[in-house]
Amino acid sequence: MEWIAIAMFGAAVIVLLAGFPVAFSLGGIALIFAGLGIVIGVFDAAFLGTMPNRVFGIMSNETLMAVPLFVFMGVTLERAQIAENLLDNMSSLFGRLRGGLGISVTLVGMLLAASTGIVGATVVTMGLLSLPTMLRRGYDPKVATGTICASGTLGQIIPPSIILVLLGDVLSSAYSQAQLDQGIFSPDTVSVGDLFAGALIPGLGLVMLYILYLIGLAIVKPSTMPAAHEAADAAQPASLVQVLAALLAPLLLILAVLGSIIGGLATPTEAAAVGAVGALVLALAKRQFSLARLIEVMRSTVRVSSMVFLILIGASIFSLVFRGYGGDHLVQQLLENMPGGVIAAMFIVMLLMFLLGFVLDFIEITFVVVPIVGPILLAMGIDPVWLGIMIAINLQTSFLTPPFGFALFYLRGVAPDSVATSDIYRGVMPFVAIQIVALALLAVWPELATWLPEVVYGR
Repeated sequence: MEWIAIAMFGAAVIVLLAGFPVAFSLGGIALIFAGLGIVIGVFDAAFLGTMPNRVFGIMSNETLMAVPLFVFMGVTLERAQIAENLLDNMSSLFGRLRGGLGISVTLVGMLLAASTGIVGATVVTMGLLSLPTMLRRGYDPKVATGTICASGTLGQIIPPSIILVLLGDVLSSAYSQAQLDQGIFSPDTVSVGDLFAGALIPGLGLVMLYILYLIGLAIVKPSTMPAAHEAADAAQPASLVQVLAALLAPLLLILAVLGSIIGGLATPTEAAAVGAVGALVLALAKRQFSLARLIEVMRSTVRVSSMVFLILIGASIFSLVFRGYGGDHLVQQLLENMPGGVIAAMFIVMLLMFLLGFVLDFIEITFVVVPIVGPILLAMGIDPVWLGIMIAINLQTSFLTPPFGFALFYLRGVAPDSVATSDIYRGVMPFVAIQIVALALLAVWPELATWLPEVVYGR
């Protein structure tokens, strides 16, 4: 009956492609297949009896409490116009450098990623703020849109990223299960802090590769990125004091959140609470932030958090029924018997997630696919931190890749009609190539992801 589980997975993908709500699609498809299995006598109804315990486990999971807090922090910083202030000061600082505005957008995207961790919000914010300015100052539309999309997706990998929080929780369970299946009854653990530390070097490395590409393009094709001082509306260069004043508060907030986690002073949930309060203090310090905006931030936080947890509950029902049909054993056999061993298995899983990233959001992939393949790959000896960072960068690449990348849709929604969709597609291709290079480097040197957690936590 294992193939029924595969049919259920295919049915879920088809229903999601049809546009039905994700949480109800996952849970509904699973219950339909479970009901049919009970009727024809091929599914044990006792599996569904464990569902209340799973839901209670989600409700009492302290790690997942960090999600609404990080969402509140990100939405607050977005509504408080922190990004607009940062972009103005950074672009004026690099005013006499050809390609300086593109570099500014990348750096601000990095800071927003570390502040918000929400890809859609970052891409939309950067598109609204910087795309009109870049086009007005003579930037090639392909370069402008590619830079915005690429810098906006840094929220996938630069901590504190919501996907790393969710991945940390899922991989922790998968790692424990993999060790129990191997007869290890005092298993090692992997935490969100491990993933945060592991993501720092690859994330900052990606930023450096983006900037090196922009500098090289400015040298080879200077007409695509004119210097800001050549434009009629160029602002006066900002002083170093102005830039530091704009950077100080967000940097202190980021350091407070990441430093407390990596330094072992706070759990991710406690650090998220620090970030939420800090973001609120920064927002209130700006006179534009009012009670009405605070209510708007709270409503947005509730909407996003409700979506995440409803999807998690639906995915839990789906994975329960999938395991009840023996689908996990079928996937395990397919991966273990594949020619090429662990390397081939890892390649197939990464390819599957890359393709699913065209049609599913990272939340669905994290909650549905990772619990199925994670224990199998980890039982084959793969490091959980390295696996988590590979998944994060892989999904980031998928969200950038035409024609179905989510980041492209976000930017298309806010880009002016003068920017052709083909310009967006062509503009992101060099950045997709950079992502693939980063994945290859990480595959060859896993130490890029595992060294810092070993130093900090002694893993």
